[in-house]
Amino acid sequence: MNNETIISMGREYVMDTYPRHPFALVRGLGSWVWDANGQKYLDFVAGIAVNNIGHCHPRVVEALREQAGMLLHCSNLYWIEPQVRLAKLLAEHSFADKVFFCNSGAEANEAAIKLARKWSYNKYGPGRSGIISAHHSFHGRTLTALTATGQEKYQKGFEPLTPGFVHVPYNDLEALEAAITPETCAVLLEPVQGEGGVNVPSDGYLRGVRDLCDRHDLLLMLDEVQTGLGRTGRLFAYEHYGITPDVVTLAKGLGGGVPIGACLARGEAAETFKPGEHAATFGGNPLSTAAALAALAVIIDENLAGQAQKKGEYIVSRIELMRQNHPSILGVRGLGLLIGVPLAVEGRPIQDKCLEKGLLINCVQSKVLRLVPPLTVTYDEIDRGLVILEEAVAEVEQ
Repeated sequence: MNNETIISMGREYVMDTYPRHPFALVRGLGSWVWDANGQKYLDFVAGIAVNNIGHCHPRVVEALREQAGMLLHCSNLYWIEPQVRLAKLLAEHSFADKVFFCNSGAEANEAAIKLARKWSYNKYGPGRSGIISAHHSFHGRTLTALTATGQEKYQKGFEPLTPGFVHVPYNDLEALEAAITPETCAVLLEPVQGEGGVNVPSDGYLRGVRDLCDRHDLLLMLDEVQTGLGRTGRLFAYEHYGITPDVVTLAKGLGGGVPIGACLARGEAAETFKPGEHAATFGGNPLSTAAALAALAVIIDENLAGQAQKKGEYIVSRIELMRQNHPSILGVRGLGLLIGVPLAVEGRPIQDKCLEKGLLINCVQSKVLRLVPPLTVTYDEIDRGLVILEEAVAEVEQ
């Protein structure tokens, strides 16, 4: 089928939940994707930070083939070997003692929220269930994760929302402290806000949040669905700030393109759930965990976090130079290969111009371009993408 056939069929049978571009992607390899008409694109969206190791990495493809021939699914009523091995690998390379597996970032955040409330209930009894999150945050589309998300545009029309959530300005320690009450049990934050505009906190902010959580006996829960697995230049973004969280949620880059989510926890938090208190039918199934084992091994073995840091610094330096000749570029920010380019103009026309020239990027918060290429992207590919970006910016400015 070609683009037109797929789009026509999709409009008839698929619910209209995305503002889709007018083509269908059918193949990917490394940093490149192809549509159904054979058009090739350099992919700086990477499935929105899902394809950390590029498209169709051979180690993930081989792991999927091998596992698909042995066991696709079995219930979590039984032990699952690749799930156990993945939990061990994650624990060995993080703060965590134990891991719960699910299928998405929203599910991972739902697990974290339930864990925090159950931990507090076990320790303090009922009535201590409040959770503080930030304005401009994004934690998922399920109803409670949507409530935790500090953006009203995603919540409108889905009321009543889950009670017990308070939102405060991001990167404002005083506001967060003022929001803590005897009913608070946890704080949920992104180490870098992705959908909110690639907002990086100031030095000392997350350390201050950690101190507040210690003082009030609150769980510090970090949503690393977008920032985790090497994206920011460290395996986990919390490592940049010299803190140890109590809970971290992962998804996106964990499976090398295969759906999987995880909720990591330490200490008392890791021991909170008992049999029957939380579950996910497909969570940690043999196929997804085999893929994630291969993907995580690639990230670790090839030091893709270190590569992301260097490549991110290179992109930032190039955009800083670009900015000197283009007044619509107001700056550049981010960590590693999670990069935001704030604009003085609407970003969608620049995004569309890049698309016409064979580069996929996306725009968040209407005036911030987000660049999240695979961590495996080459410097030649970076240069090619940035040339296209500058051409697009220049054409829109004209």
